[in-house]
Amino acid sequence: MLNFSLPEAPCLATLRALAARRILILDGAMGTMIQTLNMTEEDFTGNGHVHGPGCRHHPTDHPQKGNNDLLVLTQPKAVEDIQFRFAMAGADILETNTFSSTTIAQADYGLEAAVRDLNVAGAQVARRAADRAQAEDGRPRFVAGAVGPTNRTASISPDVNDPGYRAVTFDDLRIAYGEQIDGLVEGGADLILIETIFDTLNAKAAIFAAFESFARAGRRLPLMISGTITDASGRTLSGQTPTAFWHSVAHAHPFTVGLNCALGAAAMRPHMAEIAAVATCLTCAYPNAGLPNAFGAYDETPEQTAAQVAGFAREGIVNVVGGCCGTTPDHIRAIAEAVAPLAPRKLPA
Repeated sequence: MLNFSLPEAPCLATLRALAARRILILDGAMGTMIQTLNMTEEDFTGNGHVHGPGCRHHPTDHPQKGNNDLLVLTQPKAVEDIQFRFAMAGADILETNTFSSTTIAQADYGLEAAVRDLNVAGAQVARRAADRAQAEDGRPRFVAGAVGPTNRTASISPDVNDPGYRAVTFDDLRIAYGEQIDGLVEGGADLILIETIFDTLNAKAAIFAAFESFARAGRRLPLMISGTITDASGRTLSGQTPTAFWHSVAHAHPFTVGLNCALGAAAMRPHMAEIAAVATCLTCAYPNAGLPNAFGAYDETPEQTAAQVAGFAREGIVNVVGGCCGTTPDHIRAIAEAVAPLAPRKLPA
């Protein structure tokens, strides 16, 4: 059972007030922005040792190039600068660079012991970017602790010859997510963003873990919950329609629910419209900059993405918008400008 008797985080009242007046802006893609920096293995490892906020060391023999979350410890200024650029482009909410900062995901890199440090530092780095931006223009920014789906699924067997097999259990996920969210809360996150959900059972474990973490912290942070539609069927990987997905997570009383990743805005539109028709909370959409080309790059221009996202706003189906894979500060600036004159979606009476 989820405990809603805990005091709400103070930022929630501010966010609700802002969302009543205008469409809020989420930031863009961290991963594809990091790729543009062309960092080496030495950049990722910080010359062989990972330094955490508590001055602990996490040596590892595993290659680390591609472990983007590690950069909050080894290259924090680079991550902060990306987040600052998104903030100055118009983002109200900055995501932490912690998409894969669970023991489950970090096992691929031998850095399970670094999880607390990754999440505390991830939140602190994003907070510094938010504070820098507010000092520049006086607008408050909020930090969303990013919680990714992990590389395991609790609903589907990875072995076609053994459909009953599961590579991870609900409790495995709950414990891993709890460690992550504890670190994000400790580091100062304002919200928790459970994102890119392809398996709703994983998301339920994250929701349960979040409320356990909130109980330990003595306050309840707003939850943003974002699924991903994986193909033209309009369903998540675990088989749910957008309507079914909403009804599966509605018990968490999220601040927002919506979709991200996998699709560009054009393909996402009907699925967002379906969620907007049933959700009793705010809705959030952050699509990719189109679909990747043959080289894995995203060709959709900021103007093209912004025009499509503005269409979501004109249809009255969004309260929060941003960008996922391939979106740059220029995309976020164009999106923010395109939706600025448009009203946010009205909540059902």
